[in-house]
Amino acid sequence: MDQKINNKQQEGSKVAGVSADCASCPVHHAANLKKLGVDMESWDFVVALAGNPNTGKSTVFNALTGLKQHTGNWPGKTVTRAEGGFEYGDNRYKLVDLPGTYSLLATSLDEEIARDFILFAQPDVTIVVVDASRLERNLNLVLQVLEITNRVVICLNLMDEADRHQMKVDPRRLARDLGVPVVPTVARYDEGLEELLAAIHAVANGETLAKPYHVTYDNPKLDRAVSQLVSQIEDAFPQVPNARWVALRLLDGDERIIKAVVDGELGELTYTRDDLEGASVSHVSNKSGFAQ
Repeated sequence: MDQKINNKQQEGSKVAGVSADCASCPVHHAANLKKLGVDMESWDFVVALAGNPNTGKSTVFNALTGLKQHTGNWPGKTVTRAEGGFEYGDNRYKLVDLPGTYSLLATSLDEEIARDFILFAQPDVTIVVVDASRLERNLNLVLQVLEITNRVVICLNLMDEADRHQMKVDPRRLARDLGVPVVPTVARYDEGLEELLAAIHAVANGETLAKPYHVTYDNPKLDRAVSQLVSQIEDAFPQVPNARWVALRLLDGDERIIKAVVDGELGELTYTRDDLEGASVSHVSNKSGFAQ
């Protein structure tokens, strides 16, 4: 039985693009990427590009990909998607430009697309482009992304605008506080792009150990509820990488995440459902009060 489980786990790892024995191997979920219309046959890593509108995200995308890009629609959606690629070191990177959003709470179609891609496709790196001159407003999205994944690089763009407004932004302190790499850039002048590429490469290849900041809540009742749910989620889906975020979304009544728990999609983020021997989807959904 143990050998059978191990074999299934190895098969599941291949499907997800994950190798448990390789820190530098891709972690993206190949099957879910295929469902989203992203072909990874000629690419080593997939990188998501997220950010608020008007942060220079498109400029970053164009600067990184050059002419190696094309546009289309997200499957079943009327929202435009841009894809491109670049090479760095010995690796080929597929870059997917997510819709510009202010949050990942899925209150709009753009937010739903961005959130679902980061959660279900499990990109090897997520770049969050922020406007250095409007940092406080942009950090809302950054903190939400950090709740889902620790494979993040912050592109602190428009540093020239911050300077023009006599705003002093300390990228090193921001990186220390957020627990992930922060790279200052002025993408329209190609400033900082080489450092951005190096940071992406380091995260994708497991060379950077992130300790992302997570928002804490001064609410003992909420903390207990989150802890209880996290325990149940990790019991049912041992390999899920973001149980705390899932718990918070369940408590908030997020219908998409509830569905992912109830129908077992959450378990498929890592290994196949059969790998989770003894784990029951209803164990989480029923105990949490979210059974449909």
